[in-house]
Amino acid sequence: MKYCFLPLSLLLSLSACQPADKKKLPEQDAAQLLLELGMTIPPGENREYAFTDKQDAYFYGRTHAPVNEDWFSGWNVRTRRVFRDYSLLVDGKPLDRQQAAATVFPHLIRREYINAVEEFAMFDFQRVLSVGLKAKEGQAMAISLIGEHIRFAKYEDAVAFFRHSEHPDMVLGITPRYSAGTEMIDLDSLAYLQADTGARGFFIALDSTEAAVSGLLAKARKNHEAWLGQRQRRMEGLITENNYFESGDSQLTRAIRWNILTMDQLITRQTGYGIYAGLPWFNDYWGRDLFISLPGACLVTGQFEVARHILRDFARYQNTDERSPNYGRVPNRLRPGEIIYNTADGSPRFVAALKDYVDYSGDTAIIRELYPAVRRATEGVLKYWVDEKGYLAHDAADTWMDARIDRPDVPTEEKLPWSPRGNRANDIQALWHEQLLASVFFANHLGRKEDAGRWIAIAKKLRINFIRDFLAEGKPFLADRLREDGSPDFSLRPNQLFALDFIKNDSLRFVITRKVWEGLVYPWGVASLSQEDPEFHPYHENPEYYHKDAAYHNGTVWLWNNGVAMQRLLEAGQANTAYGLFGNMSRMALEMGAVGSLSENTDALPRPGADWPRLSGTFLQAWSNAEYLRVWYEYFLGIRPEATGQAINLQPRMPDAVSDFRFKERIFNGFVEGAYKKTGGKRTFRYVFTGLESFVLFQVDAFASRVLRIKAGDVLIAFPDEAEPYVELNGKERLPLEKDAKREATAEMANNIFEGLHFALPELRPDLGALSEKDWLKKKREREAAIR
Repeated sequence: MKYCFLPLSLLLSLSACQPADKKKLPEQDAAQLLLELGMTIPPGENREYAFTDKQDAYFYGRTHAPVNEDWFSGWNVRTRRVFRDYSLLVDGKPLDRQQAAATVFPHLIRREYINAVEEFAMFDFQRVLSVGLKAKEGQAMAISLIGEHIRFAKYEDAVAFFRHSEHPDMVLGITPRYSAGTEMIDLDSLAYLQADTGARGFFIALDSTEAAVSGLLAKARKNHEAWLGQRQRRMEGLITENNYFESGDSQLTRAIRWNILTMDQLITRQTGYGIYAGLPWFNDYWGRDLFISLPGACLVTGQFEVARHILRDFARYQNTDERSPNYGRVPNRLRPGEIIYNTADGSPRFVAALKDYVDYSGDTAIIRELYPAVRRATEGVLKYWVDEKGYLAHDAADTWMDARIDRPDVPTEEKLPWSPRGNRANDIQALWHEQLLASVFFANHLGRKEDAGRWIAIAKKLRINFIRDFLAEGKPFLADRLREDGSPDFSLRPNQLFALDFIKNDSLRFVITRKVWEGLVYPWGVASLSQEDPEFHPYHENPEYYHKDAAYHNGTVWLWNNGVAMQRLLEAGQANTAYGLFGNMSRMALEMGAVGSLSENTDALPRPGADWPRLSGTFLQAWSNAEYLRVWYEYFLGIRPEATGQAINLQPRMPDAVSDFRFKERIFNGFVEGAYKKTGGKRTFRYVFTGLESFVLFQVDAFASRVLRIKAGDVLIAFPDEAEPYVELNGKERLPLEKDAKREATAEMANNIFEGLHFALPELRPDLGALSEKDWLKKKREREAAIR
């Protein structure tokens, strides 16, 4: 069944959505959505863009660079660089990208030159690139490939073949998109395939033999329009079918749609189903990153089948050798021909992601299938890594803060960490606790009472000891880790945000949240170390003073941590401040860096004379995009499904800056469609439940939860700002929203604790050690000696 989307005013006044076979409103024509998202980039910005084939390859370029000289630029297939860029001619003269008007869409980039229009696109699951070229005037067009390892090999039957000197199994071919006369020409030491303008551009294909390449090019000529149409419809479906969002705030609408689409680019099938950690250089699967990303990438976007494939495929690579300390671990990194297991948090996040998937989809059949993997993951920790207090012990660089001092003469696992967090980090203990509770849930579901009893006992012991060991009198925040001798390290880092669920005292939890926010959360994101710490590095890349890995987890901002920082504020009812950060992330995705994407990092502080920091790291990072989406859907919209209890939690937390929106989200085997409107200071929340039978727990502000049994087609409307607040079911049953004294007291306490809350105030200290010595190699050696 298909569904349409009605204007917000109608959705708030009608009792149900009309069937899609009725007349659609023209502004909701899904075929236009991708084109409407196009962003025209001024030449001076020269922004990055990237597309993937959803299989195992990506193309990375810049909008206006004559040649993209970045190391990972161009076409990359299965983690191997193929060629760097391409050059186009019209009537023997190069097209000047620097003078072009460039518009980036989710599915292609268009450059408009004085005498031609170029459109570059990729196709799903095809090793073919399309370089469309329509000459406004002229008689001939030509293309050549640029790359230090690409060599012209031969010209035969209108195909120019190229070889890769480092990878002899790579054969590339170029041919016109449409039938045209062709010839080879040379210009500036490059071999060009030239064709009549009727060619309308070129296809570039990759395979292992010339015959296979020729066949693929012929297939592209025949099917490229269908391929592009299929890709476009798939992408449109991501923002119309399983998920839809629209607001009167165009920046919010565009940012969410772009983030969904660029996030989805990273979901590939390179080594089974998985999620690239980031582009351009993390085009492989990292277990930690993947399972952090899965809720935002697949669950809130309704891609349950993809999530199921990812969980099942990754479980196949779990270490099953009971003699190995890595027993039960899922890979830390999985790439063609390589698997490594050096992480303490990959397996906890795998088990937690499985629980999230079950809660969203209702697919309980997967529990029995993957329970052996869950049991190995939990028992492996108990066998090799748990201490007498129930803590999960780990190596110093086996958390997400994993940068090591590079020494070519030392094996990776023996290299010293730049940010040592051994051997019991606070976030690892929180994740281990979450893994235990999820494992208990799965065990109980299958009637494995012995497993459940053993694991819940460890979880209880862990929580009791955590409160004793990670809190200290006079410290308004948690220790970041316990050292091997048991002493706490009170470096102010963001990792404690993941551990706040251990703390049941609301006042203490709010005090810690405020300390972390004002100490680490800048308007652009969460720093990895307080600027007051002697190890603080203000800029990620500052090679005159230090290696970039010295700063990687010692000050550098990580955008993925913005998600949990906003979550903790929203849990405390501080939606306006949280949205200040969210709105900045929306702006960054649209106006900075790679088009429609969120980067891995930023500098902690702006450079001298600037008011905003430089982006750094990968230009498209999965967990940055995913956490942006997760916190929007789960904590701003407040939609949290629990399929095993057939319950949907609706707890919206709307900031003042958002006055209207409508959405559709896939839940279980149906959809929740909703709308929000604020007029004259009064808010209205509306929900339509399609294909669902469930309990709904609706809770807003400090009112008590309302529990309602809903069925398919039911409409729930909430009016929390009326003189007598109420919810209404199907326009008939009116139920009052009642005051909850405990919630009111907690809200008042939170508002008092957070009164005057502000972002961290960036300050470049004059005595900062990281900037006191330019010889960073000397500093590195001194650090190594100190650690020893």
